[in-house]
Amino acid sequence: MRIIPAIDIIEGKCVRLSKGDYDTKIIYNENPLEVAKSFEAHGIEYLHLVDLDGAKSSQIVNYKILEQIATKTKLKIDFGGGLKSDADLKIAFESGANQITGGSIAVKNRAIFEKWIAEYGSDKIILGADANNEKVAVSGWLEDSNEDLIPFIQDYQSKGIQYVICTDIAKDGMLEGPSFDLYQKILEQAPGIKLIASGGISTFDELPNLAELGCEGTIIGKAIYEGRITLKQLEYYILNQ
Repeated sequence: MRIIPAIDIIEGKCVRLSKGDYDTKIIYNENPLEVAKSFEAHGIEYLHLVDLDGAKSSQIVNYKILEQIATKTKLKIDFGGGLKSDADLKIAFESGANQITGGSIAVKNRAIFEKWIAEYGSDKIILGADANNEKVAVSGWLEDSNEDLIPFIQDYQSKGIQYVICTDIAKDGMLEGPSFDLYQKILEQAPGIKLIASGGISTFDELPNLAELGCEGTIIGKAIYEGRITLKQLEYYILNQ
């Protein structure tokens, strides 16, 4: 199982939110590159980079940070937050993203998202299926859609999607443990999907459980920043899987 730390960006700074609420913002570091380098120094190869300003806006905002991290580390970056047009996607890939995550766009403009899958290939495009009570949430989680989570994933799987990041919003940033039951349900009903668990990870012991469930990767955010899971522990886990 891949270990994928998260860096969320607001105004160029590394922050975390609780349940996606912008009013709960905590700034953990003014320098995201410094954070990314510390991940790399502990054997981590992947990074989930989220442009929270972009998620609220109508276009990509923090692509300079993406470029900085991509040129000054060897991390393989998946980038998301506010990717709404072909131009945004071009900027993200040109700035060094290995993959992009599309969430709101996959709900609000299926035609363009399906075109991206066809054009760039399913190894480059990740479906961001973030859920509130098993309904897909959009616009930086500021609104719920009427889309049921599992049929939504199944539908995109039939269009070629391989990778899905699923965050249970009720769990995100709460350090109360991930949604094991929800992930199990997805893996049973969408066999073959490469599921990346996100939200709620709070202790090191949860990682082997997610791996056993069949998750392809897990995104860890606040647990790292709050010192619940250390980079040393993650280094040990990566070396001994």
